[in-house]
Amino acid sequence: MDSVIPVNEPLLDGNEKQYLINCIETGWISSEGPYVNQFEALFATKVNRKFGIAVCNGTVALETAVLALGIGKDDEVIMPAFTIISCAAAIVRAGAKPVLVDADPVTWNMDVNQVAANITPRTKAIMVVHIYGLPVDMAPLLAIAAQHGLKIIEDAAEMHGQTYNQKPCGSFGDISIFSFYPNKHITTGEGGMIVTDNPELAAKCRSLRNLCFIPEKRFYHEELGYNFRMTNLQAALGLAQLERLDHFIQIKRAMGQKYHRLLHQVPGLQLPLPTTPFANNIYWVFGIVLTEEIPFNALVAMQKLGALKVQTRPFFYPMHLQPVFHKMSLFQGEHYPVAEKLAERGFYLPSGMALTEEQIHQVAERLQAILV
Repeated sequence: MDSVIPVNEPLLDGNEKQYLINCIETGWISSEGPYVNQFEALFATKVNRKFGIAVCNGTVALETAVLALGIGKDDEVIMPAFTIISCAAAIVRAGAKPVLVDADPVTWNMDVNQVAANITPRTKAIMVVHIYGLPVDMAPLLAIAAQHGLKIIEDAAEMHGQTYNQKPCGSFGDISIFSFYPNKHITTGEGGMIVTDNPELAAKCRSLRNLCFIPEKRFYHEELGYNFRMTNLQAALGLAQLERLDHFIQIKRAMGQKYHRLLHQVPGLQLPLPTTPFANNIYWVFGIVLTEEIPFNALVAMQKLGALKVQTRPFFYPMHLQPVFHKMSLFQGEHYPVAEKLAERGFYLPSGMALTEEQIHQVAERLQAILV
């Protein structure tokens, strides 16, 4: 059998090497280097934003966004049960309470119809998280936020280049964030970006990421900040990647369409929704959910595929089932059946930028073999 088919492998065959060599030759490797500003400016332009603030990863982008909005003790933030722990952690670390809503069983995004019923006098914001390749239906959430005076924190970590009704994901929140982990459409190795149109929020984020230095009086601090800075080396990678974003989107959509052609008639599989009234799937990853006719769960399927040299990854584990939050007495007795089913029976196939058409065929064949 051929070598292992990796779950992700980035493409670094543009200007990445040239820009990194420039960093080394000029000595500009820290966060003070010129690529940071260039990356921030170009990225903000790409998502129709006035300000971009580069940080060292997507998780701290979320934490900075929550803090910049002044969310803290006794506040509540509505968010999806089905997402990565970074979302809830940012709220908890700020001293606020995450309030969960279940996932939509078809799109796997948060069920927007459950949001209004969870608003209380303590609700300060809605954290919208676009999952796996399709954006959340933003129009009803924006209307709810406007009606109740709530802020929107938009987690577009997986949505580089995706749009909602032809407007860029990342352009809808009072503050929005992206991640540049190696499995994202563009990568800086580790890294994140905060974007906003609000100059005060942008200034607050820049201060928080840089230890809350006071420009005119260095090493004098009126607030406690963090070292969340992005290096010039990371930004050089990001700039080279961003230059090729449109090409990367074409690669991802072609990958998703190829998987669909090979798997859409295979019984026992729920495939990603290719399109909605407001977006075509960008296939950040190609997820599948085993239906009840398959007599085993995702973990067993992943083990079987691993034996056939196909790497996979599980779906997110719901927030209300996380042991760390149970220790904090959060989400006691709460039940979100769609999120639970997605975690139990969902996983994603190799979906990296460097995946070949031959590898896609091999993955499809081996997946079908384990389902027989």
